[in-house]
Amino acid sequence: MKTHDAPAFYALNAGGNWKGYVNLLHFPYTLWHLSYVVLGAALAPTIYLDRLAGTLLAFFLAVGIASHALDELNGRPLGTRIPREILIAMAVVSLTGAMALGIVAGVSGAIWVLPLAVFGGFIVVSYNLGLWNGRFHSDFWFALAWGAFPAVTAYWIHSATINIPVGLLAIGCFTLSLAQRTLSKEVRNVRRRTIKVDGTMEMIDGRTTKLDRTSIIAAPERALVLLSLTVVLLAGGLLASRY
Repeated sequence: MKTHDAPAFYALNAGGNWKGYVNLLHFPYTLWHLSYVVLGAALAPTIYLDRLAGTLLAFFLAVGIASHALDELNGRPLGTRIPREILIAMAVVSLTGAMALGIVAGVSGAIWVLPLAVFGGFIVVSYNLGLWNGRFHSDFWFALAWGAFPAVTAYWIHSATINIPVGLLAIGCFTLSLAQRTLSKEVRNVRRRTIKVDGTMEMIDGRTTKLDRTSIIAAPERALVLLSLTVVLLAGGLLASRY
């Protein structure tokens, strides 16, 4: 018996051609996490568009490409047929580019960006390849690396300080990422690992509702769609308010 044809709600129905590369980018989630960069920058006293652009590019390379390429390399969760060699090349080139941007920012004056760049490279590899028996592949590290970390990094690059407002923002991005992971794990479990769901739900008024795989994932997927759109709009609105 078959599972859902698409491994994610945003995936195109093919994995062996250009659509596989589009699927690999996980666009809704990538934009979601890039929005944390914008939120961090929007909180800073002064926004420097060149620094914001560089930070967005670095996180797109690290999260949007390298992280997802390594994830696909480690078990093919999207079911693409992208050759292993290409996935490795994508991960190496994009992660190198992201860290190079961090090094440039560091030697240009923001010296404390260098440890942030090193941590970013470390967590991308450790999380997505499940190194050290998956020690870093957990809800906590997901929320820290893809939620709090982008926001704090963007703020630091713009202000070179850490304060209570950015701390609260980081916690908010952390918990929002936890919510994302909580919803998406259940959806992925049904879409990618479940063969069949069969049952009914009985209401107190006597009505019954048939349970199947589609009905089980409908609500959490709708929440994920709405949340991904909401975070992008919030980040865009706050950034626009600064100009």
